Amino acid sequence: MSKISPVRLSPALKEYIWGGTKLKTDYNKKTALETVAESWELSAHPDGESKITGGPYDGLKLSEYISLCGADILGNNCEKHDHFPILIKLIDAHSDLSFQVHPSDEYALKNEGEYGKTEMWYILDCEDGASLYYGFKRDITKDELKAAIKSGTLTDLLNRVPVHSGDVFFIPSGTVHAIGAGILICEIQQNSNTTYRVYDYDRKDKNGQTRPLHIEKALEVSDLKKTGPAKPPKKGSDVVLAKCEYFTVRKITANGDHEIDISKSSFHSLIAVKGAGSLEINGETVNFIKGDSIFIPAQDGKYRVKGDCELILTHI
Repeated sequence: MSKISPVRLSPALKEYIWGGTKLKTDYNKKTALETVAESWELSAHPDGESKITGGPYDGLKLSEYISLCGADILGNNCEKHDHFPILIKLIDAHSDLSFQVHPSDEYALKNEGEYGKTEMWYILDCEDGASLYYGFKRDITKDELKAAIKSGTLTDLLNRVPVHSGDVFFIPSGTVHAIGAGILICEIQQNSNTTYRVYDYDRKDKNGQTRPLHIEKALEVSDLKKTGPAKPPKKGSDVVLAKCEYFTVRKITANGDHEIDISKSSFHSLIAVKGAGSLEINGETVNFIKGDSIFIPAQDGKYRVKGDCELILTHI
């Protein structure tokens, strides 16, 4: 195995009050935790790093692996970043998540000491009738938002959207949003863990405490403009789901054999979200099943995915 060989990652698992069990039962996450809300599949964030599993780098945190192999494995497009730029999660919303908003880079760096958070969601699965909230139905004022939070009528201002498997939502920083119950998501986001809660149903955690709200900060960072409708899902064996200054996300559907180009511009992250198969590159083969995460260092060449599977491919 060379430093440009693909490596398999094991996730950092998070148990929050709204999480369920589907990441254990359906996505093969092995843990003694009773529930798993989030599985941080590709993460160099200090709040929860993924680790290399197998091979000569076994057990290393992602940041340690990058430090050992050198920044060139991330690719030329990552040179503009002073940190590992993205974080990829699987999310099981057994119950409703809080209404929340994430700050911009400028605000977050000034007030939180880390970058902001633009993200996208790919809906893996959902229960009948499941929905989420994102963005405002119309332009509003800060006073209107403040009054709606105080009176408990925030949902009257937000877009409530029924969801279906395969739907895609792009959530720029500043967008007020909430994931509803019964939804499984693959989330690609900036490498940040800064969240401002606006409303949390007055829930109590396992210690009987309500989780903190961050209303004043939320009022400062929320985008008060009308948010347009989500774009309909694209079809094809290799389609771009989202593209922005922080990441490009593609959905790869392999029914037998699919060839993918890779270059020195960026690493590739592959998350297997359906089926099973194998990855072949430079004479090496990595088998994978649903729920697996594979990191491929930046390099010029091609690789093949074989099997009957669906992959979320992310690069910079």
